[in-house]
Amino acid sequence: MNLDILRHSAAHILAYAVKELWPDVKLGIGPAIEDGFYYDFERSSPFSENDLRQIEEKMKEIVARNESFLRQELSKQEAEDLFRRLNESYKLSLLKDITTQTLSIYKTGQGFVDLCRGPHVESSGKIQFFRLLSVSGCYWHGIETNPMLQRIYGTCFEKEEELLEYLKNIEERKLRDHRRLGVQLDLFNIYYDQAGAGLVFYCPKGAILRDIIENYTKKRHLDSGYDMVVTPHIMRLELWKTSGHLEYYKENMYSVFPEGLIESNNEFILKPMNCPGHILIYKSKLRSYKDLPIRLFELGTVYRYEKSGVLHGLMRLRGFTQDDAHIFCTEEQLTQEIVGIIDFTQRVLHDFGFDQFDVELSTRPERSIGSDEDWHRAERALKDALDEKKMDYNISAGEGAFYGPKIDIKLRDVLKRKWQCATIQCDFALAQRFNLEYVDSSGAKKQVIMLHRVILGSLERFIGVLIEHYAGAFPLWLSPVQLRIITVKSEFEDYAGKIKERLKDAGFRVELDMRSETLQKRIRETEMQKIPYALIVGEREVKSDTIAVRKRGNVDMGAMPLEEFIARLKKEGGGFY
Repeated sequence: MNLDILRHSAAHILAYAVKELWPDVKLGIGPAIEDGFYYDFERSSPFSENDLRQIEEKMKEIVARNESFLRQELSKQEAEDLFRRLNESYKLSLLKDITTQTLSIYKTGQGFVDLCRGPHVESSGKIQFFRLLSVSGCYWHGIETNPMLQRIYGTCFEKEEELLEYLKNIEERKLRDHRRLGVQLDLFNIYYDQAGAGLVFYCPKGAILRDIIENYTKKRHLDSGYDMVVTPHIMRLELWKTSGHLEYYKENMYSVFPEGLIESNNEFILKPMNCPGHILIYKSKLRSYKDLPIRLFELGTVYRYEKSGVLHGLMRLRGFTQDDAHIFCTEEQLTQEIVGIIDFTQRVLHDFGFDQFDVELSTRPERSIGSDEDWHRAERALKDALDEKKMDYNISAGEGAFYGPKIDIKLRDVLKRKWQCATIQCDFALAQRFNLEYVDSSGAKKQVIMLHRVILGSLERFIGVLIEHYAGAFPLWLSPVQLRIITVKSEFEDYAGKIKERLKDAGFRVELDMRSETLQKRIRETEMQKIPYALIVGEREVKSDTIAVRKRGNVDMGAMPLEEFIARLKKEGGGFY
């Protein structure tokens, strides 16, 4: 059975149940989505948890009745008359945008009718294993000026064991939620009221984690032939006109007016992208074919206006930093540069513990710049690279950037969720707009080609993914605090201090806990902070010149000499990068 069809049918049963319980509720839309389905409703009062349970019971009644899904074709006028009689204003709104004169509805049971192309399962009895999950607010068509509706989310599977596994997965997601763990582990905070939504503040341990990732990615890029650059956070409005961002991205851009200088020629933009800055660096002098490819890399902080309703911890912010790079090359070099980026991406993500990916090739959107010929050449280069790597990929029609098509590489975490990180965009258009050239072997000037790419994407989002992937229990090399030394009594502090200095000299991040709290409480707190190792120092360890080692997960490794332990840490990867 097709899972999308099953879930789409479950969405109809959800709407059917709501209409049986509250006939005055108005229907919005109800599609299948990746993990289930939803349906939007207009109701005067909010749906409560008790309402969801009541709806679910009504859905079970409808399933038990095993009522057929009956398709019927109507003219557009007939459909309008039908939904006007039913007082379904949102269905009438949908009909206004339908250009065909014939369309379909589906009837279920004695009275439920929905506007739908289908297909559906044969009858409601096919929908056995489902669960309603949550309710949230949403705007009709996602537009803030439209009415606010209520969206009920659910999921549905063919087999009961699949549903139970998914529900167990949801509970595991809650335990791994980076927003909760970020505060518990003292990594970051977002001060919504004081500083504003969508802006992250790193606590000392979070800053260390970020610094580890930044140092790693800088080293990897320098080793791979990239040159580091740094560009300003604000740039003149005219630059963004030339790039096309002002026309195609204006609603997501912040403008800055210097005090007392409101004239348009003094308007600046907080950069939403790093590419115009890299373009200016490329254009600062004449380039030869012998110089190409030129790979410019920056950990560039950008600012984008996101609606408050879509902000979500570290995953969706208004200010964030990208591991951004732009490659300037000839057309002959293009495919191999893309292949190189794919290889680089896989190596980097592997080091962070990710080896499963989903790949999409996104093609030209309706609102875009550049010629058809250039778009075809750009898409061909991306396809050739994917084919050379023998990678499976899906086509995402119309989802490219306004200046070029792109490859999206989505990693899968330990819960099999997909996260957008790496992107490779092939761009002929901006090089034309900025007149980016190089001198070829014959002395003629030719247009260079640009590749835009990120590997981790937003560092903030990637840190959020890491937190949830590892449930905050990072591998040794990523842990902000790798070791905590715990003294049994105060008279062992001198010995513990010497152990700490030796570990620091060996390159490890170590804390010393000499509080008067009980030993068990301090061990338990170390475990709660997900620190990889606790080193216990007492009379026996001092006399034998050893340390007692406890590994995260309450694993007692016994006593051992410090040098032996350091050798084990280095083998595990404590000094990785």
